[in-house]
Amino acid sequence: MEIREQYVVIHLSALFPLKGMAYIMKGSSLSKRNRVAYLYILPWLIGIVVFSVYPFFISFYYSLCDYNPLLSQHTFIGFDNYVKLFTKDSEFFKSLKATLLYTVYTVPCKLLMSLAIALMLNKARRGIGVLRTIYYLPSLFGGSIAVAVLWKIMFMDKGMVNNWLKALGLSTVSFLGDPKFALPTLSLLEVWQFGSSMVLFLAALKQVPNSLYEAAKIDGASSIKRFFSITLPGISTIIFFCIIMQTLNAMQNFTSAFVITKGGPLHSTYMLGVKLYNDGFKLLRMGYASATSWIIFSIVAIFTALLFISSKYWVFYSDEN
Repeated sequence: MEIREQYVVIHLSALFPLKGMAYIMKGSSLSKRNRVAYLYILPWLIGIVVFSVYPFFISFYYSLCDYNPLLSQHTFIGFDNYVKLFTKDSEFFKSLKATLLYTVYTVPCKLLMSLAIALMLNKARRGIGVLRTIYYLPSLFGGSIAVAVLWKIMFMDKGMVNNWLKALGLSTVSFLGDPKFALPTLSLLEVWQFGSSMVLFLAALKQVPNSLYEAAKIDGASSIKRFFSITLPGISTIIFFCIIMQTLNAMQNFTSAFVITKGGPLHSTYMLGVKLYNDGFKLLRMGYASATSWIIFSIVAIFTALLFISSKYWVFYSDEN
């Protein structure tokens, strides 16, 4: 009974912080014996309510309002912000197109790069620990403004990359000034940050039993056949997780687009995150910006739901018979 009550408290705390807190404070037999322990998670409960639950719901309310943060006035206007986004705001569709293209460019390339490096590092060799650390470093610094500025310096018209092209006798490329190259250049920065996915793939590869590979070799299966029949199904859960997380990160991109290109040229890198920032903090249309954020959330939610529906066909769990 005690274990069952612990599960009740844990699930209430995680899913419904306010109910979980109330349950603990009511003085149940479990909380009386473990009051100190629950005091330790109280800051987390307060934090998730203040910084996650409350902003989540209040942003939806603001998306239904004409809200100016300086005047602290908000007038309820229903779904007018959403109607305006889809019918009168030409920038919205340019931002949506740029964001979706960026996601299509970065997510597959990043996952393929992560998997390729993980397969290489999965083999036992000297200095493998150092190599793992080196490959993971870009993920630690890739999201910072300093690296975005460095990327801008590298790919500007007189930057290091164009200097290399000149040295090789090739014509220079306007990586950040040409709409054809600006978005792929930003995508390259995201792909370069493959370390976190690589670590997950590497851990998953080590969990695939070697006996399966040995049996496949005995049966005469080629390395390609072993990869598609053993390796990919064996790490399908991690692939599933990484697709969701990387899609979420790509849809929320802001730093690189804002620092490197400011959304240009010709709105080719004008991500939804940049549009949200401009609407909310430059034009002070916080209600309009909140509507944009909920559209981003809806796109990610729909994509995630479709992935979960399709997962029963291609994701394999170790406890399945």
